[in-house]
Amino acid sequence: MREQSFSRRFKKGIREWILVIPFLLIGTVLFILFVLYPQIKNIYISFTNYSIMPGAKNEFVGLANYRKIFTDIHVKGSDAYFFWMAFRNNILAILITVPGQLILGLLVAVFIHNLRFGKNIYKILLYIAVICDWVVFCNIVDYIFQPDNGSLVNYILTSIGILKQPVSWLKNTWTANFVIWFCSIWKGFGWVMIIYTAGLQGIPMDRYEAAKVDGANNVQMFWYITVPGLKATTFYLLINLINGAMNIFIQVFLLTKGDPIGTTDVVMDYVYRRAFNYFEFGYAASCGLVMGGVVFILSMFLKKYLRYGQDE
Repeated sequence: MREQSFSRRFKKGIREWILVIPFLLIGTVLFILFVLYPQIKNIYISFTNYSIMPGAKNEFVGLANYRKIFTDIHVKGSDAYFFWMAFRNNILAILITVPGQLILGLLVAVFIHNLRFGKNIYKILLYIAVICDWVVFCNIVDYIFQPDNGSLVNYILTSIGILKQPVSWLKNTWTANFVIWFCSIWKGFGWVMIIYTAGLQGIPMDRYEAAKVDGANNVQMFWYITVPGLKATTFYLLINLINGAMNIFIQVFLLTKGDPIGTTDVVMDYVYRRAFNYFEFGYAASCGLVMGGVVFILSMFLKKYLRYGQDE
């Protein structure tokens, strides 16, 4: 009986594996072709003086490309100087765009959640920027921040007396960075709002009713019920927004191209230009791997720290 039972279970297991292997095989092949192999190739390129020219010899240079990143950091005009300036801009993007999207998305989500009518209309209107094509969106941002007095932003600010003359927003370091940060927040907070509205539906209403009975006002209920109730949602958003801020590329590429003199550059744009403008593929690969390592370590640190806080 035991042998028959084992035989039946074994045959059943074989049939199940036969059914599931095609699905696993497809995913495994795609992973190897489009994730694993490119990563291994990228690591190999970072240790060579790589060239895409047919017949060119890819000279092995060891850690030379990595030394290039960490030497002459304070020397203006050096490769390391521009790389770490781009890295600084990514860090600033995290510090500004991540809290901006979280706070704005949460406040709008709470506002929409408390509406009686028209919730879906507001969600659709605010989500349009998220689904809008990046090229179209950046062209709109570029148009409203034009340097002449006829642009939307300069016209409003000069009309109310904040500015005496129009500002060349995309030609100065910090105003151009501000436009990039503004673009990122505007484009992304609608997604944050949608995630938060889903999270708000998971908070039991009896908590708010009990708080009202105890005499709590709206601000107190927000801080002591809504915010703690969205802790897991905030953790999910935080990890994704930080990864997004560390991989900012297209808004810089379309709006400033790193100008003036690389002061608005970010690592992804810096890597792209080094690879496809200067054909320094080995150095670009090493920059990308350094950036990837920083993102991985930061993500693991946040994951461990925030989970520790939740366990407590």
